[in-house]
Formats: sequence, structure tokens, C-alpha cells
Amino acid sequence: MRTLLLAIALLISLGAHAQKDIYESDKFDLLSKNHKLLAIIPFFTYLDLEESVARPELKKLEEKEGHAVQEALETYFGRGRKRKKFTVDFQNTDNTNAILAQNNITYENIDTYTIRELSKYLGVDGIISGNLDLNILLSEGVPSEFSFMDYILGDANYGSIGIKISDGDTGKLLWKYEQEITKKSGRNTTDLIDKMMKKATRKFPYDKERLKDRRQP
Repeated sequence: MRTLLLAIALLISLGAHAQKDIYESDKFDLLSKNHKLLAIIPFFTYLDLEESVARPELKKLEEKEGHAVQEALETYFGRGRKRKKFTVDFQNTDNTNAILAQNNITYENIDTYTIRELSKYLGVDGIISGNLDLNILLSEGVPSEFSFMDYILGDANYGSIGIKISDGDTGKLLWKYEQEITKKSGRNTTDLIDKMMKKATRKFPYDKERLKDRRQP
């Protein structure tokens, strides 16, 4: 019984900590009032794998993981869009990547472009981007071997993820959500993003229900 109570307390503590990892600019309402379309770009990924991998292959794996997050976010937002859950639309990622390629913007050099430049090329009001630090290939799934206490405590740190939304006109950071990646975070990239964004639902700035709450006196 004592162990169970300890586990519940830890879960509550972890949940409270997750909320502290969400940042929102005090100028969000002002800068985003005319936002209608956002683009999701591939995430910047850093892999620190146990096994030795040649640098060219490592770069390919990092790009694969970065695109996996991009696709997972599109899937999540796509489900919400069908329910008219959000106040904005999200550019199809195939279109986003095609436009980037047409302008010679690649995964290797995208970090040399500003948010304002990327927004102009893509024709959007804002950019969803982020960073991914991993010691496993999350897109291929997390290791399946774990104990019951590993699950309860969320042990086995596989890295971290940060999701950012930036205003296209000013380039300013509007919202950011950071989270450590453990066995409890999800089985793979899609599962991770789904669980992560569900936790942030009422904190996601373009959520219609959240907007109603803000407008209530």
C-alpha cells in the first residue's frame, strides 16, 4: 500500500512538473490575432547512440527522426482539425517540404534561415519547430524490456523534446513545450507526440476550448 501511494504521489509530481515546462509569451494574443495557417518543419535532431555509427549515416538517421516528429505532429493536428478543434489550419507537410526543396532549403541548412524567412517562403503566419535529443531511434520504437517500477517511475531516460511556435512576421517565440522522453512517454514517435500534446491540450494556444476560457470574465 505504501509503495502504491508513493507511486501515485510521484505521478502527480511528474504531471505538475510537465505543466511547468510550458512557456507562453505575454504577447501571444497580440502577435497571433491574425494567424490562420502554420507550417510544421522537420525538427532539429541530435543523436547520441550507444553503437558506433559513421557520421554520414548518423546525419541520415537524425534527419529521419526529425521528419518523423514533423509527420507525427501533422497526424495529431489533422485529427483535431477534423473536429474543428483549433483556431488555425496547418500546412500539409508534403507541401511544406516541397516548397523548402524548391528554394534549396534542406535539412542540413534550414537552421541558417530565420523564422521570418521561412514563413515568407512557405506563405504561412507562423512556424512550428523544435529540437529532439535522443539516445535511441524513437521512430523505430522504444525498447520493450522494462520492469513494473520502471513504468511507474518513468525510468530510462531516452532524451528530450522541445516544441516551439514562432510568429512569422516578427520571428518571436510565442509558445514552447519541453518534455523528457522515457518509457512512459510513448512507444514510438507518433505515440509520444499524441500523449505529449494531449497533456498540453488546455495549454495549447490555438485550442478553441482554451480560447473560450480566456475570454470568460
